[in-house]
Amino acid sequence: MIVVKRGTLVVMLVIAAALGVGLGSWGASAVDLARPPAHEPTPARDTPTPSQLTGPVVPAALPVPSGSFSRIAEAVSPAVVNINTVTRGTAGRTPIEEFFGDEFFRRFFGDAPERQQQQRSLGSGVIVDSSGICLTNAHVVERATEIEVVTAEGKKHKAKVVGLDRRTDLAVLRLQGGGPYPSAVLGDSDKVKVGDWVLAIGSPFGLQQTVTAGIISAKGRSIDPGNPFSDFIQTDAAINPGNSGGPLVNMSGEVVGINSAILSRSGGNVGIGFSIPSNMAKRIYTELAAKGKITRGWLGVSIQPLTPELAKSFGLKEPKGVLVADVVKDSPADKAGLTSGDILTEFDGKKVDAPQDLQKIVAVTTPGKGVPVKVWREKGEKFLEIKIGETPEETAQATEPGGKGKSLLGLDARPLTPEIARQLNLRTTEGVVVARVDEDSPAAEAGLQRGDVIREVNRQRVRSIQDFERATQGLKGGDRVTVLLQRGPQSLYVAFSVAKG
Repeated sequence: MIVVKRGTLVVMLVIAAALGVGLGSWGASAVDLARPPAHEPTPARDTPTPSQLTGPVVPAALPVPSGSFSRIAEAVSPAVVNINTVTRGTAGRTPIEEFFGDEFFRRFFGDAPERQQQQRSLGSGVIVDSSGICLTNAHVVERATEIEVVTAEGKKHKAKVVGLDRRTDLAVLRLQGGGPYPSAVLGDSDKVKVGDWVLAIGSPFGLQQTVTAGIISAKGRSIDPGNPFSDFIQTDAAINPGNSGGPLVNMSGEVVGINSAILSRSGGNVGIGFSIPSNMAKRIYTELAAKGKITRGWLGVSIQPLTPELAKSFGLKEPKGVLVADVVKDSPADKAGLTSGDILTEFDGKKVDAPQDLQKIVAVTTPGKGVPVKVWREKGEKFLEIKIGETPEETAQATEPGGKGKSLLGLDARPLTPEIARQLNLRTTEGVVVARVDEDSPAAEAGLQRGDVIREVNRQRVRSIQDFERATQGLKGGDRVTVLLQRGPQSLYVAFSVAKG
């Protein structure tokens, strides 16, 4: 018979209680691990819809714990469509017609009837409104005479173009008949970060409902320097021909981009794709759906980057701002008193450091709004107010010419004759044309080219060869020169130093 003293019994009871608490905590943890997280709904038999995804399926910047993106794909795929287009046009001439020429066939057989040819193309799209509003790329549908949309269920619908915007490559379609349609949610593209997981869904090479995964590689990418509205999200999620117009989706099941372009080599994808940000798409789609067109603010200037050399020549310590190279006559900028040579540093209270900054801000400014502008002119700050206009369909660009150059500057300039002006498509013979630029000269290094027309030298207007000689006769080695050029339809400033001895 074992006898246990009172003190020993108390100690044993304390130890047992402690063990019980520990085992209880462990058991609760085990049950919690087996139970779905509180923020994640219990998997249902039916496919979830974007509206049911109340929170991020997974943290946006972290890999999926389950190793699968299936829930996001299942939620968004019903809203992704395949777009088939038909384009009809006049066929080209046959090889025999090319050889003998039109006159031969006309003489012996009379005028031939026009032959029609039919071209088919494939693209993708995403329905963003249950009434049948679908977003895709402008280049997918802009020349189409027939548009057919095939849903994830395989149902076919005719579609009409509500409106398209070539500058951002976005088009809005409306599906005909049927509905309501499964739709996706447009998310906030400003909130996505480099490194976030995304899915690209579409029909590459006609393979419908293809899903690829990757991350946001970069934001604010410009792939067309001539287009100020080229402002893309870059991703390494595989995007191939046929994906155009499909959605780029975040881990909340929201559309954060409309896939638009790829960077390819020899026709293949190299892991770099570009998408129109959803916030830009949302604004354009809303305006297109309401009015059938996009209205953008217009300033009426030609601008260029402010290099350190140009900043120094205009008396600025730092190259911060945008240099106005030309002003369109009777434009909002012209009426407000903005002139070539002004350096625009602030627009509507926002700092402007690059041409694209200004172009984007102006574009989203409501036409008719008066906007305060800060400029640097003649080594001092000036304040103007500009009443923003509406961008014309084809913005006119000033084509006034410029002056001439001499060997001291490393170039040879000639009078701008009427014949040369016609060849250069200029409206006036004011100025001088650069006939030759010496190799390795400061002018050549600054980018002057044969055929350029010089309009100003050191802020002195050049109308003739005599004006040019007067503007350059006092220059000596080491002096700074700022030249305003006309190059085709473009005006730009160039700064360099005169070569020494």
